[in-house]
Amino acid sequence: RYRPDWASLDARPLPAWFDQAKVGVFVHWGVFSVPAWGSEWFWWHWRGEHRADYESFVQRRFPPGTTYADFAPLFTAHDFQPRDWARLFQRAGARYVVLTTKHHEGFTNWGSSMSWNWNSLDTGPHRDLVGELGQALRESNIRYGLYHSLLEWFNPLYLADKESGFKTQNFVLKKTMPELNDLVLKYKPDLIWSDGDWDAPESYWNSTSFLAWLYNDSPVKDTVVVNDRWCSNCSCHHGGYYNCADKYKPGTLPAHKWEMCSSIDKLSWGYRSNMNIAELMDEASIIEELVQTVSFGGNYLLNVGPTKEGVIVPIFQERLLALGRWLDTNGEAIYETKPWRVQMENSTDMVWYTSKGPVVYAIFLLWPQDNVLELSSPAPSPDTQVSMLGFAGTLKWQKSPGEGLLVTLPYMPPSSQSGWALKLEGVK
Repeated sequence: RYRPDWASLDARPLPAWFDQAKVGVFVHWGVFSVPAWGSEWFWWHWRGEHRADYESFVQRRFPPGTTYADFAPLFTAHDFQPRDWARLFQRAGARYVVLTTKHHEGFTNWGSSMSWNWNSLDTGPHRDLVGELGQALRESNIRYGLYHSLLEWFNPLYLADKESGFKTQNFVLKKTMPELNDLVLKYKPDLIWSDGDWDAPESYWNSTSFLAWLYNDSPVKDTVVVNDRWCSNCSCHHGGYYNCADKYKPGTLPAHKWEMCSSIDKLSWGYRSNMNIAELMDEASIIEELVQTVSFGGNYLLNVGPTKEGVIVPIFQERLLALGRWLDTNGEAIYETKPWRVQMENSTDMVWYTSKGPVVYAIFLLWPQDNVLELSSPAPSPDTQVSMLGFAGTLKWQKSPGEGLLVTLPYMPPSSQSGWALKLEGVK
């Protein structure tokens, strides 16, 4: 049995499904989707920091005296079709999906009895968003992750605990932990993506007690995966796999399983009605991030923010479907792979490696001008065979003058596609 201390909890082996999955979709959805401006931190920038641009935005767009609570009834989810979302995420190649059940605003996307009148059953959609999406994902055989913020910016119980220097724990005992328990018992998630941990130490959050229960006695004790955001100074040190920081990119192979979370909208995680195309990731940069992340042993979690009506806007759908098409061809070099002894070619960050048993995959992001790709890291043998995913037959290769091999690529002008994968058999 796991003890409620980091030494014991950190020793738990990570359930294998997570490392095999590689690709996930993150969904940031809540009352912040109503103003749909700035970012999902709208309430904090407006009421916590009193930023002038947020003040004037509300004055221009909403009636005098509007409060943040007035946005909740406008969070309608009228067009939310969970099965359509699940189909889209499946076509995007996602093996797991993480939904915000509660962001730092404290609004819960399920009918939490600890969040009276500030949840999706009592107001706004009058629907159990967490449950509906979970059911649709399970029908599509996609793993379900729940994002949950430990803190709530303006909750009076939290503010009182903060005032006490976190010597009192009323907020944790009456709100955070009962809600986490409720989520686990009600929805049996495959993953808990904790956040909002940075203000206070573990002794305040009671995270280790919760994780000990989760790993020992909860209905998901054998399959559940958690991240590392459970207390100030936990990130990159304690928990399950590591997020370390938003959009974290290690320069070398980390010793611990990790995940890179990224967002198609480079400026926000929640939906913004005023985003423009230059602020969005294009297909090439999404695939480049995915390939680099997986080569370094990470998982890639790509975020979209739906509208208040529950629409994933067409440009986000287009990006997800482009990723899915790429994975339809090249997924063999991504899913269930392990990092190889070399992650990238020394001379260039345009060739990245993954492996599966004795097979090595070389993923190149730029098509060489002379149709010949030089790979200096793999050592060929007489039995070496080279093929390209999505292309029938084997490719000609020869030993390069130094080390490695020169591969003659099929003569096909590269389409607008970004990234191709070679399968190398019989190399060291």
